[in-house]
Amino acid sequence: MSTLAGFSDWNTQFNELEIPISISSDTLLSECYYLISNGGRISLELGIKLFNHSNLSGILALGNLIKKSRYGNYVYINENLHVNTTNICILACRFCAFRKGPRHSEAYSLNVKDYIKQIMPYSDRIDEIHSVGGLHPEWKIEHYEELYRESKKKYPNIMIKSLTAVEIKHIANRSGLSIQNTLIRLSDAGLDSLPGGGAGILVDTVRNRICRGKESSEEYLNIHKIAHNLGISTNCTMLFGTVETLDERAIHLDKLRKLQDETNGFQCFVPYPFLPDKSRLPEAQLATLNEILRVIAISRIMLDNIPHIKAYRMNLGSQTASLALLVGADDLDGTVSHEEIMQEAGSNARLDTDSDELSRLIESIDSIPIKRNTLYTEFSRFQRKLSDDSRRLPIAQQA
Repeated sequence: MSTLAGFSDWNTQFNELEIPISISSDTLLSECYYLISNGGRISLELGIKLFNHSNLSGILALGNLIKKSRYGNYVYINENLHVNTTNICILACRFCAFRKGPRHSEAYSLNVKDYIKQIMPYSDRIDEIHSVGGLHPEWKIEHYEELYRESKKKYPNIMIKSLTAVEIKHIANRSGLSIQNTLIRLSDAGLDSLPGGGAGILVDTVRNRICRGKESSEEYLNIHKIAHNLGISTNCTMLFGTVETLDERAIHLDKLRKLQDETNGFQCFVPYPFLPDKSRLPEAQLATLNEILRVIAISRIMLDNIPHIKAYRMNLGSQTASLALLVGADDLDGTVSHEEIMQEAGSNARLDTDSDELSRLIESIDSIPIKRNTLYTEFSRFQRKLSDDSRRLPIAQQA
């Protein structure tokens, strides 16, 4: 049955779609296809083979086939705003261009008044605040509680998606609390969900090279497990194109789906390539367009239990994001309006893209924009204002 949330019987839909020749003529992809069609799972070993397989067009076709089976031509968006709480951080991760020391001329820390002031100009058209930041050396849990309470008091209909796993660990340590009690208090203050950022690659040898001092792979997963058990939904992420191997990308996906088997708390997976322009990781591999699309497709193929795959436009840019929607991704994130972390890293994605422009981008690939809320529990078909073709995004003109 199809609703705006997608097909509840997507495996049936999968079996009814025509098999592209790029899949049927390929031994490995045929094996994967028939596993999926019979309700099976792509093993870690098969996932590693897919990351090393030469038939990219077939892999992309299989990712798209699964996406079509789940969501047809629907692509999900929301109207959100990114507000970064502080760029001051006690760590100095090699891949991060956002972090500043407390004495840096560009360092900042938002108090409650400043935080709400950033929301105010957008408050009549957004339904989500996305807030992450550095590990501030002085802030304890009370600061975040006040931030969320006052935001909810002022804007009760705007959901708060905030804090990476390492931020939660830092707040708990600074406040002398357990992770569970920290999350309970933050949730009581108004925190609705976690964005899942900071996963990097969930292999500690990689983490020790690019972000020594952050939470371990096990800690990242455990913090999300605790959140899920408390009823707090989260996203999960992967930063690829630093120093990891192809095998380690597959291992990362396998660890996420194993936790999802246990908790069913991940609602969306967000893979994004490393942006190197202003960071300190010269040995980074730098993901090509083909690699980005391969990661998107294999994420959809392997993550059979995580509902949504996001093409994170603020990292990928609109053109690459639109291509990602054709190989497995079903979510384009939102309007964003203000963002600093990806911009500092070198992204040149526009910050002034409104819902109408996102809608035009989606329609340019013969898809249907669906507006969603933060928790993927409310959906409506997005109707944009009629306008002439001269205002279409560049990617729409190329489609």
